[in-house]
Amino acid sequence: MIEENYPALQKQIGFLKTQAKNNLFYWDISDHEAIDPKPEALTASAFYYHHVSLAAVFAGILGEKDDSVTYDKLREQIKQNIVRQFYIPATGRFDNATQSAQLFALWYGLTPDKTKSLEVLQEELKRHSDRLSTGIFSTQMFFDVMRENDLNEIAYQVVNQNKYPGWGYMLQRGATTLWESWDFPETGPSRNHPMFGSVDEWFYRSLLGINPAEPGFRKVIIKPQPAGDLTWAEGSYRSVRGLISSSWKKSDAGFSLEVEIPPNVTAQVWIPSVDKSQILERGKPVPNVQYDSGYAVIEIGSGAYSFQSKAD
Repeated sequence: MIEENYPALQKQIGFLKTQAKNNLFYWDISDHEAIDPKPEALTASAFYYHHVSLAAVFAGILGEKDDSVTYDKLREQIKQNIVRQFYIPATGRFDNATQSAQLFALWYGLTPDKTKSLEVLQEELKRHSDRLSTGIFSTQMFFDVMRENDLNEIAYQVVNQNKYPGWGYMLQRGATTLWESWDFPETGPSRNHPMFGSVDEWFYRSLLGINPAEPGFRKVIIKPQPAGDLTWAEGSYRSVRGLISSSWKKSDAGFSLEVEIPPNVTAQVWIPSVDKSQILERGKPVPNVQYDSGYAVIEIGSGAYSFQSKAD
């Protein structure tokens, strides 16, 4: 499929190059349905960066070495120009520093200082009383950025809101399907639209912790991120290689995690744990456990497992 579509991709990148100004774009749909002013030029340039990055990857997969090098150089030039144009040095702020702007910079890895850019994002969330001002693109980015930086507690606070804007607000207004906008769609926008459906992904990738570690789920990561007052979660994902399940419970005794990995798949399991505490699997000590940032990390093969740990 990639090979068949590669010529069209080459033409598309060639066309985009002719339209770019100093390797930047200044107009696009931006973060559609964002509440705060949209950072249109930043998002347009970030999408251009995204296209060229994909072209570099696809060229490498197909063995088109010259194209891969060319696209990779262009990708780096675009990134440098984005930083030069939109980054406010030493502040962590991008463009208008809205939630959308910060999330685009963090999700695409554009920021020279991730720590400060995260701090600016968290300040913006507090300014909005732990509610989003994002559109369809950066809403999904928000959940990814929170998960990848072990900030799922913040994601939980955002999701667990009943005031506008948010999913709880939609439910209070009688929604049985997702709206196209945070506001109630009186006429124009749809009342049955996957625009903000990335919250569903959050249940699987963050709460259950099911994520691919390699293409086609040859290897998976199970890293549940409990948050708020949740004491349990359970669910499964039917991948191309079979059913992957994750079920966890918190109690005074500790943390229990049950996972099921399909045949011919390996997994790296992250279990919330007091540092260096013993991990049990069906009552037996687990050997070769690594510890990282409040988790015990274990490599396993296919099968069903039941882990127990001591947790804060």
